[in-house]
Amino acid sequence: MPTVVLMDVSLSMTRPVSLDGSEEFQRKNLAVHGLNMLFEHMASNYRLEFTALMAFSSLWELLVPFTRDYNALQEALSSLEDYDKTCVESALNGVSNVVQQEWGSACPCQVMLVTDGSLGIGKGSLRHSLQTLKQRGDDKKFPLPFPFPTKLYIMCIANAEELQMTDAMDNLEELLRLSGGDGQIFTMEGPLCMKSVQAMFGRLIDYAYSPFHAVLHCGNLSSDVQVFPRPEPIVVDEEVEPMPRTVNTEVDEVGTGATDELEEEPSASQMAGKSPNFCVLLHGSLKVEGMVALVQLGPEWYGMLYSQADSKKKSNLMMSLFEPGSEPLPWLGKISHLGPISEAAENPYGEDDSKSPFPVQPQVKRSYAQNVTVWIKASGLQTDVQKILRNARKLPDKTQTFYKELNRLRKAALAFGFWELLKGVADLLERECTLLPDSAHPDAAFQLSHAAQQLKLASTGDSQYAAFDHNIAPMHTEFSTSVSSTRR
Repeated sequence: MPTVVLMDVSLSMTRPVSLDGSEEFQRKNLAVHGLNMLFEHMASNYRLEFTALMAFSSLWELLVPFTRDYNALQEALSSLEDYDKTCVESALNGVSNVVQQEWGSACPCQVMLVTDGSLGIGKGSLRHSLQTLKQRGDDKKFPLPFPFPTKLYIMCIANAEELQMTDAMDNLEELLRLSGGDGQIFTMEGPLCMKSVQAMFGRLIDYAYSPFHAVLHCGNLSSDVQVFPRPEPIVVDEEVEPMPRTVNTEVDEVGTGATDELEEEPSASQMAGKSPNFCVLLHGSLKVEGMVALVQLGPEWYGMLYSQADSKKKSNLMMSLFEPGSEPLPWLGKISHLGPISEAAENPYGEDDSKSPFPVQPQVKRSYAQNVTVWIKASGLQTDVQKILRNARKLPDKTQTFYKELNRLRKAALAFGFWELLKGVADLLERECTLLPDSAHPDAAFQLSHAAQQLKLASTGDSQYAAFDHNIAPMHTEFSTSVSSTRR
């Protein structure tokens, strides 16, 4: 899970704090000290994770792109410059752009806002941004919540009493709520000093960056492993009394399976070991054989281990977590039913590998005979409308096809309650009627007007005209009769 550190370099961060009664430091110096402590911890325990460093005042700047080089991050901290006023909204827009360019909108990300709690002044201040949330158009929306899953940690180089003297704490809590509420605000306890800032960043490390140690078992073999980022507790919505499930620290390997290609899932966790052990042996075996290993994380909770290459020379042992349950992959059946081929009454793959027990067929066979219309993307709906218009321009030759496509769209719109679509297509057909050339067959105008009128009636929702099983039939005219007799 990548991390973005957003460092406040506005003038308020240069306010002095007295240390030991003699030497003076700025709040920025305390922030840099705390971040150096965090980066040293991550270099030792989270060395495979990516971290980026950004600075902001009224504008924002990407100082260090996503990297695993924590020395580069610490060097950038040592050369921070001071700028003007605080503008948190602009900085959050910058975070959104940087993360989406590097990781897209599906990858979870941790955002760490390091600030003294000053909200800024006038337009562009956090107070002004939050007060104008409901007065914005779509082109100037507030950047929170981010389009990607995120955890927001606000590190305040100030104590809670100082923040509560103004509305700073209320505004920061609102900022956290807008982000989704998945995060925390950390404040310094006691006087502003090196010891207090170390304690604050220590609480952050314990909360979000503490390593997860576990033991991987496979028969008589076992290995100590470290999993990062920490597997998050998961709540199963279907349960009557949902309880968070957590990954056991004793993890059992169930078995291995062949694979041609694997996709990295958003829930992937990275595992690393320092000394040669069973974990290293397993990683090398899975990499060479192109296989995955099923692993049991808890009661009726499974996942899989596999090798994922970072580059041509470097690969990691990855763990993807399945949804809790006895059948997380329907095609695989119940995982508890899996076992060695030698224990089966007969070889499920046949003597010459001519068959396979997978995918497991469901007991109740589902019917896919009905050609159901589904619009997942706007392009699918646009294609169906264009198909109707193409046939409309070829009336009366394409009368049957025109009404077939029209009724298919009508049924789908009624099923979805998409009344506006019926009205919109009716308007399009009326427009097509007005654009008919002088050489067009007279029946074309009658059919278009008839179809448009029927769609408009259906769009009202009146049960007399919006019956799902009802089909719009072609309008019988003298011209349509002559056309059909000519064809015969």
